Amino acid sequence: MIVTAVPRLTQIVREVWKPLLILFVWDVIVTVTYYVLPFRAPELPLTLFGSALALFLGFRSNSAYQRWWEGRSLWGLMINASRNLARAARNFLPDPEARDMKRTIVLRQIAYVNALRCQLRKQKVDDEVLRFLSKGEADFALSRTNTANGIVDGTGRRIDLARRNGWIDTIQQASMERVLIDIANAQGGMERLKNTPLPNQYRFFPTIFTHLFCILLPIGLVETLGFATPLGSTVAGLMFLAVLAIGDDLVDPFANTVHDLPLCAMCRTIEIDLLQSIGDEAPEPMVPDKTGVLW
Repeated sequence: MIVTAVPRLTQIVREVWKPLLILFVWDVIVTVTYYVLPFRAPELPLTLFGSALALFLGFRSNSAYQRWWEGRSLWGLMINASRNLARAARNFLPDPEARDMKRTIVLRQIAYVNALRCQLRKQKVDDEVLRFLSKGEADFALSRTNTANGIVDGTGRRIDLARRNGWIDTIQQASMERVLIDIANAQGGMERLKNTPLPNQYRFFPTIFTHLFCILLPIGLVETLGFATPLGSTVAGLMFLAVLAIGDDLVDPFANTVHDLPLCAMCRTIEIDLLQSIGDEAPEPMVPDKTGVLW
């Protein structure tokens, strides 16, 4: 996620330069044709077209942002649920009998959020997951189609084992299970966002209408702007293409691009909080890289 306050115009131009270059060439062709082979440009209702397109693109961008913000809200819930699980394990499980069980539950939760991060970004499970699990636990989790769900299932079994060993009672077990339910619900919401794209109409028609408007724009402006048509038309087209690109950038909050949620940083936040809750040394929080992006 880009966290710098300075607008990254170069990033926007980098994403739209290809259609922008084509638009500029088309604007030049229309302008040269107008002066070499004079023609009367049709009176196109560009204001009406542009207003309707702006409303269409704005609605699409708002829908994409809602998906992005829902993803952020679900990760906020995941952070809170992870803290609640660690606090319950620390307070409910007695020392010294269940010290290892307490530590195992906390470390498994750190492994779980990192596994979920990898799944949402379509990446292979990395060392941030495996280093918090024993060899047998890692092999069992990796054998599951949904690795993250396999890890949280194992946590549930350990909570049940703690109850059968008499370390916690049924009320405490139910309290911890409610936290696991919150975790599972958050994961389900994230998977829904990841696996359900915007309807095709939201993606196809805005793209078609935007490019059609950019084609008609110089024809309607050439009589008014003359030789300045390529400049004016290209700048106006840039605004519409940029709004179109913004919707594409926000529609998948877990795509591992500079516009998406900083999953690595949020997983690091969970790791710091949970390790400190059991008295272990924790790493430093992640900071933005040199380009102002927090991953």
